[in-house]
Amino acid sequence: GTLPPSAASPAATSAAPSTSSPSQVRRYPRPRELCPCSQCGEVFTKADSLEQHQAVRHAVSELGPEDSGRNIVEIIFKSSWQKRDRPICHIDRILKVRNPPRTVARFEAYRDAVRARCRADAAGAGGATRAAADGNELLRFHPAALACELGADGSTSLCASCDDGDADGKSAAAACGVCAAIRHGFAPWAGAHPLGVRTTASSGRAHDVCGAEGPSAAAPGWRAMLVCRVIAGQVRRRDGDGEEGKEEAGPFDSVAGDDAGGAYGVLEELFVANPRAILPCFVVVYRVDVDAQ
Repeated sequence: GTLPPSAASPAATSAAPSTSSPSQVRRYPRPRELCPCSQCGEVFTKADSLEQHQAVRHAVSELGPEDSGRNIVEIIFKSSWQKRDRPICHIDRILKVRNPPRTVARFEAYRDAVRARCRADAAGAGGATRAAADGNELLRFHPAALACELGADGSTSLCASCDDGDADGKSAAAACGVCAAIRHGFAPWAGAHPLGVRTTASSGRAHDVCGAEGPSAAAPGWRAMLVCRVIAGQVRRRDGDGEEGKEEAGPFDSVAGDDAGGAYGVLEELFVANPRAILPCFVVVYRVDVDAQ
């Protein structure tokens, strides 16, 4: 006779296929991935939340006297002050901008796109250009209003005005241009010029054109200037009458100012239309002798 079911061998029992349906299998929730902030230790459950936190709360860090980066920026800033009759500037602090990874990636993607286009144009014309090599990347200055004490006494946070108003930061820039530029990037309205964002090769020229921005509202007498990486790309130069050069072939990524070959040197003023072409790297907070102006 046959054995009863209860007497079946263990091996046979374990080998029998499961008759439970997939819907009856217990599923356990996946553990949340915690994202701690390396600066302050605050923990977030989403990587995007951590990035936003660091972009606002840890946006800058002050460079100390022992930092070689500070010395380099200070030399570049002071050596391009230029004019002898310009009042002496006194640098209070130099801040390094801690750009989020996606901001840097957006900037580098734009540079690669400019390089690819210029490389194709150069191949068709039978010549090579700097724009085809590195996008014609330059180090430029941009003056901006400072309405807070960014970087003072170890402060690393952007002020609340950078989160006010329009999503693109236009109204925020009217309050604190430095924080708005770091938080939202640049746009054609930055610098209030129809050709785009005004950048200069020298700190002296940037100071001369920053009358609209004025001194810091938080600390009267103090001014701020952004030191930026700029992808100039293909540059359209303008003639002495302010007209665009008719012999040049486009497309163009930036436009040289009217004084491109004037007292301040070649490409002293450069207007950039695409805000992705500008990456703020440092903030120089300085003041000048008011009585000497």
